Amino acid sequence: MRNAFRITHRHRAWVRAASVSMAVLFAAACCTQTQPADSGLRGSGGVNSKPQQAKPYLVLVSIDGFRWDYMDRYPTPGMHRIAAAGSRAERLLPVFPTLTFPNHYSIATGLYPAHHGLVANDFPDPERDKWYSLRNRETVEDPGFYAGEPIWVSAETQGMVAAAFFFVGTEAPIMGVPPTHWRSYDKKIPGTARVDQVLAWLADAPQHRPHVYTLYFEDVDDSSHWYGPDSVENAGAIGRVDAYMGRLLDGIEKLPHADDVNIILLSDHGQGAYVENQRPYVLADYVNLDGARIVEGGSYLFLHLDHDDPGRAAAIAATVNAGWDHGHAYLPADAPAQWHVDGNPGFPDVILMPETGYAVLSRMDKVGKINAGDHGWAPESPAMHGFFVACGPNITPGLSLGAVKNIDIYPLMLSILGLQGPQLMDGDAAGLADILYTDRSKQTCFKQ
Repeated sequence: MRNAFRITHRHRAWVRAASVSMAVLFAAACCTQTQPADSGLRGSGGVNSKPQQAKPYLVLVSIDGFRWDYMDRYPTPGMHRIAAAGSRAERLLPVFPTLTFPNHYSIATGLYPAHHGLVANDFPDPERDKWYSLRNRETVEDPGFYAGEPIWVSAETQGMVAAAFFFVGTEAPIMGVPPTHWRSYDKKIPGTARVDQVLAWLADAPQHRPHVYTLYFEDVDDSSHWYGPDSVENAGAIGRVDAYMGRLLDGIEKLPHADDVNIILLSDHGQGAYVENQRPYVLADYVNLDGARIVEGGSYLFLHLDHDDPGRAAAIAATVNAGWDHGHAYLPADAPAQWHVDGNPGFPDVILMPETGYAVLSRMDKVGKINAGDHGWAPESPAMHGFFVACGPNITPGLSLGAVKNIDIYPLMLSILGLQGPQLMDGDAAGLADILYTDRSKQTCFKQ
């Protein structure tokens, strides 16, 4: 019998309150601030080599969940200062899946998740018989889950100091190399404190001053999950983060080397709303889920199965596709080519992807997975697209770009910092670096 549950505004209010409570509990129980790790290991040792001291600076800022159209829908004077002095893309195209961890690490490495290893926020590593989870401090700090060479490792191994105030991957010594400065994620740390720390690093003596920085804000993603992307609360979060950007720009303006600082401002994905008065597709109403490991978010559902039954995945997908009006089940081999689901054993055996705005659940008791707003739908959905603006002495000013792939940002960062990249890279320098990068303009983002 099909379940008659429908998503309503009343249900959203209940979920919103529960989500806020859980977020507070998670922050209090799991996220604690630590001091910077200055070991360096095989990195810079906290000291820029002589050649690197002459290089420009790059601040990479991520606003989680900031959709491609928010800058035009809401007052964002701080962000528009960057766009006015630099260049802006129409939108930033995420990778599959449109989740926080895979996309941030694709930005950092120029790789698709199949190649950098973070194929979801939660996924198995069959070779090591372990599961990765963004909520598990042990796995987040385990370098065995991270492949590729993120930008801070590229910098540190070439004698350039790097600093991170949060970014996916910066808490693990990838390739044995952490950033010289880093923090364990703690959402209780105010955005103003994060900005002020980056400004303090930027004011350090040239020998120790980092040349690449990451800075992360979760405000917009949180508010759009809890209240919806079109809510008053989300508008308030956008304004709050824009004020952080204004604070960052004002602080950089005061530095004597302000005209050597580049800024890239972007997001990992967008955010969408659920269709009102719909009936979620409940998988357990149609197939037996015994023994399956399930990862679900309301906007997607991933099934990991026991491979002793090789035909089970295909049978489940066939059953789903015979009766689901607003979604599709894919085996990895049948997934759209642009998702790049190719060969990594961490990907699910069955991918259930609803149409944008529609919901899928394993069982009805998982209804709490449905928030007022969400991401996780297919990367080609416009609601999932992020944003990108950049300015600085190494960014050609005045360009209006079309859609930009987030894997193409890594080669741009390499160009700005004058670093050599690894052999394995999915990002194409011709996709962005050849268009945006310049060593001639010396146009600053800041008044002098």
